[in-house]
Amino acid sequence: MTEKRDYYEVLGVERQSSSDDIRKAYKREALKHHPDRNPGNCDAEAKFKVVNEAYQVLSDDEKRSVYDRFGHAGLEAGAFGGQGAGIGDVLTHMQDLFAEMFSGPFGFGGRTARRGGDLRVQERITLVEAAFGCKRDVTVHAPAHCEECEGTGAAKGTKPEQCNVCRGTGQVSNARGFVMFTAPCAKCGGRGVSIKTPCKPCGGQGLVEKTRTVTVTLPAGIDMGQRLRVPGQGMPGPNGNGDLYVDVEIEEDPRFERDGVDLVTRVHVPFTLAALGGEVSVPTLEPPDSGKDKPETVKLGPARRTATS
Repeated sequence: MTEKRDYYEVLGVERQSSSDDIRKAYKREALKHHPDRNPGNCDAEAKFKVVNEAYQVLSDDEKRSVYDRFGHAGLEAGAFGGQGAGIGDVLTHMQDLFAEMFSGPFGFGGRTARRGGDLRVQERITLVEAAFGCKRDVTVHAPAHCEECEGTGAAKGTKPEQCNVCRGTGQVSNARGFVMFTAPCAKCGGRGVSIKTPCKPCGGQGLVEKTRTVTVTLPAGIDMGQRLRVPGQGMPGPNGNGDLYVDVEIEEDPRFERDGVDLVTRVHVPFTLAALGGEVSVPTLEPPDSGKDKPETVKLGPARRTATS
């Protein structure tokens, strides 16, 4: 009979390693030898099973304690109802592994509460405001937590009850091979709770349409078409609010045209001044709080004459 490898050696960790270190090592080795990544490789499949077996022992404090004292013999003595772990344990561990890699509302990580959605608005500013920066009060029309029920969706004096289908997780799971797939619970819509007496103002949704004002700081030098992100000012969600995105539009200026970071303007110059040279007044862009524009004086040299034969 082939002697079993040391479980710590299988995962590549030290005996004094923490639970977190063991978990990280398991993720690394399980992904390395997973059958889906090594199709037709019997050696990889065998190693994958050993990695799972090692993790199921070292991730359990009681089993690990027995293993540290008595080795494989202690586990084989039947103290835990038989050798190795059942298929249910394997599925659970694999679900936890892939949940961290592919989190999302319809993927493996569906058990994690999601944050609210993002909002997008457009804001028009002047060229002066774009050049020097400004603060704008942006009006947002979007759902917000209902004040009557404080966002729970249940009428005053009542509370939401745990969903009896998903047991409050908001997700139901189905096993396919070695992987556990999760999806939002159909009964509670992924909320994890059921409401017997809904709040009247929000209809049990916990959200009502509201108009609010968000003060947005636009940095100096912002350009047409750029998008500004305002964290936490989007839609409310079970794991925090989404973000607000402000798309910037710049109004046309009657005096200037923008060319990247440069400004272009047109100045009327009399023929005599163009021919003989002199000084001309050119408008400049000044901060909005300066009170008035301060034209710049520019010297023009006399026009050069081209000799003709």
